Amino acid sequence: MTAETIKDQAPKEAWGRHKKLERNVALLGVAAFLTVTVGGIVEIAPLFWIDNTIEKVDGMRPYTPLEQAGRDIFVREGCYVCHSQMIRPFRDEVERYGHYSLAAESMYDRPFQWGSKRTGPDLARVGGRYSDEWHVQHLKNPQSVVPESVMPQYAFLAKKDLDAGDPAATLTALYRAGTPYTKEQVENAAADLAVQADPNADASGLLKRYPKAQARDFDGDPSRVTEMDALVAYLQMLGTLVDVNSAAAQEELAKEKGR
Repeated sequence: MTAETIKDQAPKEAWGRHKKLERNVALLGVAAFLTVTVGGIVEIAPLFWIDNTIEKVDGMRPYTPLEQAGRDIFVREGCYVCHSQMIRPFRDEVERYGHYSLAAESMYDRPFQWGSKRTGPDLARVGGRYSDEWHVQHLKNPQSVVPESVMPQYAFLAKKDLDAGDPAATLTALYRAGTPYTKEQVENAAADLAVQADPNADASGLLKRYPKAQARDFDGDPSRVTEMDALVAYLQMLGTLVDVNSAAAQEELAKEKGR
């Protein structure tokens, strides 16, 4: 038998085995089960070691009740469709948006806001980059500060009082999902939400429970708490919790340890 004959017969033999598999229901079922099992193990098993894949960095904390309410509005209005929160470790992105995103910075996001496209800029480190007034004006009329913007107007956020439901219940649900809220934080959720947007309130308790929290009137109307307050509070927090320089050093140390 020549090499050419063997080469011609190989595909026929392979097809014969595949044909036998397709015509034998029991054999096909077993093969399908094994395939799904192997695929399931590959997908699911890493989740049991997920905590080992995220290097904890100093400064990370759960969202305050007001920031969480703002994040819910961010998701509700579909802001994630045009704005990502994931700076990739590429020179063009780092020079434009800042230090690349760390896994730990998304550890309390459910769901995370990484995004798959950008119509507008990445927001991972937008906190503190602009004033509250700029954010309010940008949300009310984006084209007034960025003429080429295609972003719709969200002026109604400043007119709508914030309805956060039961903040304690929200924090409790997040705690059950894995966010490490303390009993004290849950018990003071409603009060902390009101205090953070009240420029005349004593925010010492809030700042103790949530380091680096920013407490002030965010929307320019201190007489009430609006959805604009919540959203601006959330935006002004993004990227401000972690000292990225020390975080990078921790990452290098982790690499040296072979993690």
